[in-house]
Amino acid sequence: MRLILIRHGQTPANVEGILESTVPGPGLTALGTEQARQLVGALDGQPIDSLYVSTMVRTHLTAAPLVAARGLDPVERPGLREIAAGDVEGLNDEASVHQYVSTLFSWCGGDLDVRMPGAQDGHEVIGRFDEVVSEIESLGLDTVAVVSHGAIIRAWCAVRAANIDLDFVTDHYVTNTGIVVVDGSSADGWELTSWLGQSVGEAAARGVAADHSPASEHLDD
Repeated sequence: MRLILIRHGQTPANVEGILESTVPGPGLTALGTEQARQLVGALDGQPIDSLYVSTMVRTHLTAAPLVAARGLDPVERPGLREIAAGDVEGLNDEASVHQYVSTLFSWCGGDLDVRMPGAQDGHEVIGRFDEVVSEIESLGLDTVAVVSHGAIIRAWCAVRAANIDLDFVTDHYVTNTGIVVVDGSSADGWELTSWLGQSVGEAAARGVAADHSPASEHLDD
């Protein structure tokens, strides 16, 4: 089956570079609302059998134009929410961002035992996303869109997609309303088909510059 993983539109916290993982969290900026509208055209011609969103309001608002255009009934699941920032929630200083991103990259590199201080470890985070994916697979559908969050999309893809690694997700984040496509199954394995409209090879060759979102930072140890 195919999973179309979509990051939500821009939020005020994104603009300010704040680590924001509260539920239900902030809404979208004017730009974020426009990005959500543009998703309809970006996915034109792509069959979508079902649409899932997280418990965070920004995913609902991002999905709304697509819901209206396709006549879909969005399914909300808490397992799709963003990685909790724990002790650094609401902060945007360099040390806090480094703590969050270094933990994220530990998981992307396969060390799921590492715990986000004051929050979950990698097993718990990837596990809750896996549970939703398993539910989606049980529906027997061909293509499902999932509006979720940048850091958890990176982490899940790094851990579950066989054709990318830590180096790839270190250099590639998910832009607001960026689209990541994976094909396969939990039983046979997942493969990253495209990252922000590019094949894995094209994306690896080009790289992606960081935006204001803290989890897009590239760590220099």
